[in-house]
Amino acid sequence: MGMFNPPHPGETLLEDVLPALNISIAEFARRLGFARETLSRILHGHAPISPDLAVRLERAGISTARLWLAVQASYDIWQAEHRPQPPIERFASVN
Repeated sequence: MGMFNPPHPGETLLEDVLPALNISIAEFARRLGFARETLSRILHGHAPISPDLAVRLERAGISTARLWLAVQASYDIWQAEHRPQPPIERFASVN
């Protein structure tokens, strides 16, 4: 069974990670070497987690880069599956 509207990974950082660390967005951005504005867009779901941010999160001890990118991919795929798509013609089986 497919997942129902998975959260944007930035939401997890904003709602779970930052409060657990008791840290502001500005301090989080500084410690990760990211512009506060860029990180804020990610945390509010307006931009994706990049491989660079995923690696920085891992180096900071916040899970693994692969996990963050997998969560982002799950979110992106769900969004794509629920947007209108053009009719797609299936290819014949290749054997």
